[in-house]
Order: sequence, then structure tokens, then C-alpha cells
Amino acid sequence: MASGLASDLFRIKTLERLNADAESGENKLERHLGPWSLIGLGIGAVIGAGLFSLTGIAAAEHAGPAVTLSFAIAAIGCALAGMCYSELAGMIPVAGSAYTYTYATMGEFIAWIIGWDLVLEYAVGAATVSVSWSRYVARFMRDTLGINLPGSLVHSPFETYQLADGTLAHGIVNVPAILIVVAASTLLMIGIRESARVNGAVVLLKLAVVAIVIGVGLFYVKAQNYDPFLPANTGTFGEYGWSGVMRAAGVVFFAYVGFDAVSTAAQEAKNPQRNMMIGILGSLAICTVLYIAFAGVLTGLVHYEAMRGDAAPVNTAIAATPFPWLKSLVTFGVICGFSTVILVLLLGQSRVFYSMSKDRLLPGFFSAIHPKWKTPYRSNLFFMVFTSALGGFLPISQLGHMTSIGTLLAFILVCAGVVILRRTQPDAPRAYRTPLVPFVPILGALFCLGMMVSLDGDTWLRLIIWLAIGLVIYFAWSRKHSRIGREEGANATSAL
Repeated sequence: MASGLASDLFRIKTLERLNADAESGENKLERHLGPWSLIGLGIGAVIGAGLFSLTGIAAAEHAGPAVTLSFAIAAIGCALAGMCYSELAGMIPVAGSAYTYTYATMGEFIAWIIGWDLVLEYAVGAATVSVSWSRYVARFMRDTLGINLPGSLVHSPFETYQLADGTLAHGIVNVPAILIVVAASTLLMIGIRESARVNGAVVLLKLAVVAIVIGVGLFYVKAQNYDPFLPANTGTFGEYGWSGVMRAAGVVFFAYVGFDAVSTAAQEAKNPQRNMMIGILGSLAICTVLYIAFAGVLTGLVHYEAMRGDAAPVNTAIAATPFPWLKSLVTFGVICGFSTVILVLLLGQSRVFYSMSKDRLLPGFFSAIHPKWKTPYRSNLFFMVFTSALGGFLPISQLGHMTSIGTLLAFILVCAGVVILRRTQPDAPRAYRTPLVPFVPILGALFCLGMMVSLDGDTWLRLIIWLAIGLVIYFAWSRKHSRIGREEGANATSAL
């Protein structure tokens, strides 16, 4: 009995089976995404508010002007995982990302765990960002357009806001948070090609904002603000010096999180063996250059010590220029950044859910493809309701780190998957090969594990509770309905 259970838990889905399933059947996605669309998805998922918020914090509290080195170090850590994603996405150009790769390398049970983890990661991530999007939209309308949205309609029932007379009142529903999730989900249901076009347009807008801030700021940089470039350590680990640079790298690492969502669109990519690598590593490279340039300008506009304890360090830096309108431009850039992050997270979420449903680890109802739009519209619709409810009615800001820990766990499993497939499938065609295997995957996994350890205990507790719920569902329903399990059972019966 124990051997039978182990056989069930670790049954794998072969590469041949995965690729055959992706190109056959009525629930088949269509390939519309070229390399630039994939790069756009990566940039759309990565560049959000982290560029404007984490940079100042990391410089002021940990690294000073050497925060540029921190961004480079964090980029190297992400690139290690990015190379592993590129190899597997080219080998297995199927929707589902880490879930699918794990199914092919470590078996059904581990695949279920990471799939269930990714579902939460993308849901909580999109909901959390929708709440932040709502805040920035309300601020932009107030400061730029002179329009004040009712506080009761931009806060959840569990949040309070201050009235004009100084008293506190509870919100009713966060309407903007709901509207952005509904808009993004509707766009995703209409089509991946249309979604990629809108994402590309908004990505260009936010890149233009970042480029303007960098370009204008360059003329007002003061060389003395870079002195010292690497402040001496205060005697406390992580406060300046090289330990501060490394601590800052851990802080800004989370500004890169999101590129993995590109791999969930592998089944909708043209020539995925080539283009997935371009999309993943290309978006990481572009984001790295922008992050380093932005950090360099920010710490050149104002001395890093002036940003210490500052809730809005970018605004402090902008005050060093004669252009106060840059503050409104930055707010607009953040809104654009959040918009594409929500879109790409919801895209990734629906594709993972679609893949799990197609494997019958979740009800097959969710893997249906719309006859006209060729999208998994039922998955999109389900998560539109679920995610908008989270963003509109719950105080979920404290759950934000769930996105980080879930992503890091996926990174570790993908790095391990590359090593496993190099041993079990050494001759399988690989359009892109991760260099220096097993050293690069091992370093990538260790780097991500270090980032996971740095997260607080509450984040770990929430992850454990969510995975425990997933285990109950797997053993109560998914294991019995597994498509591979049923086919293996049918084959065994016919053999008798």
C-alpha cells in the first residue's frame, strides 16, 4: 500500500506527453506572442512601485550610493533562476510555469504543492497591487485633477480613514481596486493578443516616465552626493559597508520578482524554444539597466542621509530639481506600473489554474477554452470574482510578502528541475542550455533560499497554512481524479 501511495505521489508527466497535450485537443491555446510581446510581459510584471520605493529605502538605510551595486548583485541572483526558467520554458513550452516543470521532474505531489502555491501567489499579489493602485489613483486625481474620491469608496470595510473633522470612519468597499481587476480580467478573456498589445502600450508609458525622470535628473546630479560611494560600516551588520550592500541587495531583490510570469505564457508564444529565453532574460536585462540608472540618479540628486526615515524618498530627490510636476509624473508612472503588474499576475494565475485543471488536479470545468477568444475564460472569470473580492473587501496589505515567498519557492524548484532533467533526459533537445550546470542552478537555489530565510515568521506561517489546505484538497479530491492516475489505472486494468 505504501509503495502504491509513493507511486501515485511521484508519478511524472513525460516531456513527450506534455508537448503533445499542448498541441492537441479542443482545450488548446493559440500561439500569438512574439519576442517583444514576451519582453513586454516581463517588464510589465517586474517594474511596479518597487523602483520608486525600495531604491530610496535601500540607499538610505543600508548601502548609500553603492545601492547601484546592490541592484547588480540582486540581478545576478535573479539571472541564475532566469537562466533555469529559460531552459525549461524552451524544452516544455506549456502553460503552467513551475507547476508544469515540476510535474515533469519531481512528480505530481510536488507539482501540486507548487501549483497551489502559485495560485495563492498570483491571487494575493494581484489583489494587493490593486489596493495600492487604488491609493495612487485617488492621490493622482486629488493632487493633479482636484477631484476627491469618497474615502468610503477607496477603503475596505475593515480599514479606517480620516474625515475632514479629524474623526475616523470605516470604508465600505474599495471600488477602484475592484474596477482594475475586472478591467484586466475582461481584457485577458477577450484575447492574449489584445492583452499583449495593451500591456505593451502601458509598458511604453511607464518606461517613458522612468526615462524622463532619469534624463531630467541627470542635469541636477551633484558629485558630492556620491561621496562616500560606499559608506563605512557603522559596526552593525547591514548598516553600510559591504554587509550593507548585501543587505540592500536582499531588499531590492523583490523589485525584480515577477519575470517568472512570462513562462506561464509559453503555450501562447510563437517559436517558444527561442522566444521564451529572449522574453525572460531580455526583460531582466532591461529592468536591471533601468534600476541601476534610476538608483544612480536618485542618490546623485540628494545625499543618501537626507532620505533616511523618509516615507517618500523619490519626492525628496525630485525637490532637488526645479520641476515639481515630476512628482505627478512619478505617480502616473506608478499607476502604469501597477496596471501591468495586475494584468500579468492575473494572466499567470489563470494559466497555472488552466494547466492544473487540464491535468484534472482541479475540476475540468476551468480548462475550457472560449470558442472565439481562445482563452481559458472560466479561469479568468473565477479569479476575477475572487481577486476583486479580496481587493475590494479585505485588508490584505499585510499579505504582500506571500507573493515573494511563493515566487522564491518556485525559483528553487525550477533550479532543481534543470539539474534533474540534465540527469534523466540528457539528450532531450534544448534550444537554450543553462551554463555551468549544476553550479548555476545550485547557486540560484541557494540565493533564493537565503531570500526566503530573510522573510518574517508570519509570512512563513501563512504559507504553511495555505499549503496545509492544499494537502487536504489533494488527498481528498485531486489524487483520485488525476488524469494521469486514471489513465495508468485503466492501462493496468486492461493489461489484466
